[in-house]
Amino acid sequence: MKKISIIVPCYNEEKMIELFYLEATKITNEIKGYSFEYILINDGSKDNTIETIRSLSKKHEDIKYFSFSRNFGKEAAILAGLRNSDGDYAIIMDADLQHPPRLIKDMLEKVEEGYDSVSTKRIDRCGESKFRSFFSSLFFKFLNKISDIPIVEGATDFRIMSRQMVDSVLELSEYHRFSKGIFEWVGYDTYWLEYISEDRALGETKWSYLSLFKYAIEGIVSFSTTPLRLSSIIGGIISALSFLYFVVTFLQTLIFGKDLPGYASTICLITFLGGIQLVALGIIGEYLARTYIQVKGRPNYIIKETNKKI
Repeated sequence: MKKISIIVPCYNEEKMIELFYLEATKITNEIKGYSFEYILINDGSKDNTIETIRSLSKKHEDIKYFSFSRNFGKEAAILAGLRNSDGDYAIIMDADLQHPPRLIKDMLEKVEEGYDSVSTKRIDRCGESKFRSFFSSLFFKFLNKISDIPIVEGATDFRIMSRQMVDSVLELSEYHRFSKGIFEWVGYDTYWLEYISEDRALGETKWSYLSLFKYAIEGIVSFSTTPLRLSSIIGGIISALSFLYFVVTFLQTLIFGKDLPGYASTICLITFLGGIQLVALGIIGEYLARTYIQVKGRPNYIIKETNKKI
């Protein structure tokens, strides 16, 4: 009998944990020939998520949980779940039921056909504002333009992976992780399963616009050096234009014998070039900061509590 590890990052999900487990087990109990374990990762929740998880784990032996010492982020929670899974397959899904458990059957059917991974992509962002959907789509388009690793638009973290693929993902030891890119970088045969996103059953999304912006920057910096090249190209173009401007000014002064007044234009050029330099330094800083943090070798997370038997 093959074993499936279902990894569920949890942050302030006290209202959803039990409902998620009930809905998920309705599906998994109908699937014959597999055993399922649930790995719940409490990512430093500020509500009673850990108390709910503890209570649920005492009633159900198929639940393992790990609680972080603070909030380390969803990427760290996914990594912790993968490291502590031992199933033949690993499934990553959210606790808010926006990743429909009913798709688990279809995912298992496809991996048994020979695929190493089955990943889901949203074809309709139900319940999400048009503003947010627009920028999400824009992000994927922009990232695919500058990255060597194509990422499918609408791709989610909801996927199933073979043990071999999980082990390959775990070989990447980077501190700043962008899982959507990592899953594509390791390769393997992936089947894309389309679905319509559903509203949260309870509660509100934990992703603010600021956190989404930071996540977008993480994806761009983690899988592309194009911004660095772009800053060099822009610098070269501006230097060439500045040289041409100097030649024109020199010739005008030499031929016509008049010094062109240029106080306003000089100020504009100085502020413009200063802005370009600061942007370039900011881009370099983003890459340098990640190198600095990586070199320090800090762990991605700290586990404060678990019910896993050592």
